[in-house]
Amino acid sequence: MKLADITELPKMDYPCTEALNTLCTNLSFSGFNVKSVMMTSCRAGEGKSFLTLNLMRALAGLGKSVVMIDADMRRSMLISRYGIRTAHKPMGLAQYLASQCECEDVLYQTNISNAHMIFHGHEVANTLALLNTPRLPQLIQYLERNFDIVLIDSPPIGLIIDSAEIAKYVDGTVFVVTNNTIARRELLEAKNQIAKTGCPILGVVLNKVTFDTHSAKKHYYRTYYSHYSSGYYEKKSAANE
Repeated sequence: MKLADITELPKMDYPCTEALNTLCTNLSFSGFNVKSVMMTSCRAGEGKSFLTLNLMRALAGLGKSVVMIDADMRRSMLISRYGIRTAHKPMGLAQYLASQCECEDVLYQTNISNAHMIFHGHEVANTLALLNTPRLPQLIQYLERNFDIVLIDSPPIGLIIDSAEIAKYVDGTVFVVTNNTIARRELLEAKNQIAKTGCPILGVVLNKVTFDTHSAKKHYYRTYYSHYSSGYYEKKSAANE
């Protein structure tokens, strides 16, 4: 298998580490049948790629075999932002979807134990033509058979339609939302776009929350748990009655 070295992994402070651990736990509440998860947002710059990369890192640290797909074939910044190095210019999702290579050719083992990546490949103008082929679900199914969890870093659903096409083939979607910047109407429109695909929305991660006060922490965890685990605890309580 080809190797990729992530040379600029971000340092994680305590609140961020704990939030990621909580997210890992709550994703496990989604059920054993949830193996592929798409991460999306309403706008660019909400921290979606940062979260996806570090979620991969956290899950791998728990002993899960994880693969992350960089599905932004229009303007991905992942390789340059995190100093990812490979022996040769990596082939990626775009080449695979264009039938220029096979699954094994685009899969990279990273320097994080248990963590693998598929890069975006060359930039593509008409991404929808590539995504709307049988090769995308075939790739996701192949990865689901060979890994514990598949994370897909997709473009913002509020800007381009690519995420809605990807959502057709995954087990669930997680929205990443920047605190106090996204209007309720904008988020509802993005939610409805995903809902049309039939893909379950697993929850929302409220990002860029300031932990300056105890009340901010309480607000964060209340918001976080209300999206991710309310159904779990309701079912558990009902079972105990």
